[in-house]
Amino acid sequence: MSNSQISSGDDRRFVLTLGCPDRTGIVAALSGFLAGVGGWITEAAYHSDQTTGWFFTRQAVRADSIGMPVEEFRSRFAEVAAMFGPEAEWQVSDTGAEKSVVLLVSKDSHCLTDLLSRAERGEFPARVSAVVGNHRDLETMTTRFGVPFHHVPFPAGGKEEAFADVRAIVDGYDPDAIVLARFMQILPADLCEAWAGKAINIHHSFLPSFVGARPYHQAFDRGVKLIGATCHYVTADLDAGPIIEQDVSRINHEYSAADMVRQGRDIETLVLARGVRWHLEHRVLVHDRKTVVFQ
Repeated sequence: MSNSQISSGDDRRFVLTLGCPDRTGIVAALSGFLAGVGGWITEAAYHSDQTTGWFFTRQAVRADSIGMPVEEFRSRFAEVAAMFGPEAEWQVSDTGAEKSVVLLVSKDSHCLTDLLSRAERGEFPARVSAVVGNHRDLETMTTRFGVPFHHVPFPAGGKEEAFADVRAIVDGYDPDAIVLARFMQILPADLCEAWAGKAINIHHSFLPSFVGARPYHQAFDRGVKLIGATCHYVTADLDAGPIIEQDVSRINHEYSAADMVRQGRDIETLVLARGVRWHLEHRVLVHDRKTVVFQ
């Protein structure tokens, strides 16, 4: 069973992203380069950050208009990128190259089933290569989609060894994204560093309030009026990595704690799906602790 959708023909794109110190002439240089290689631009987005003095762009061009493999296109653009200084951060990707995602889970199933379903329907720009769980609760659900499930228990006093096993499994798939789909373990600092820019997490947006267990029940007891979710990159600073996507939903006094949990799960599902998709489509540019997201 295939659970991926690969661009081909007229749909295939080379995607160029760039972040660099802002100055005059950047857009002209980019346009001149793309025109010089025959690039047919299908998307072009720009942002100039007045606070940091940085310029950001994402350009998508039809691959069939270039007439060269992506490796050569990347090599040629490297010469242009050098004009923007050693601090410039850039990337060239090919939508025709299959992308891979590994999901980390515990017991909650809502994010897992949503991502597996989207991939199976061909609505996700990647295949789910594997699911790694510290419990077996979601094994049957995972294998039902034809995706391998790896169980790595986390016994008391054995977390370091468990994370070493998780790392070996995940790295074996060489994924483009590692998604913590309600994985209830805190990644150690060495894994955060190794997976920097690829590990993505989802959590409720009550933080820093209502930490710990049963956050929606804590929020219910305080009579909150908004609930939401945050999708972000994982860093060693717990739940404080660069934010990719957020959303909220208004509630009122008629909502029970169970209603809040249900609605919170709905928001988490949508926010995580958007964040992972935008990451895989190279729409997220990270600079320091912030992101620019070209939706």
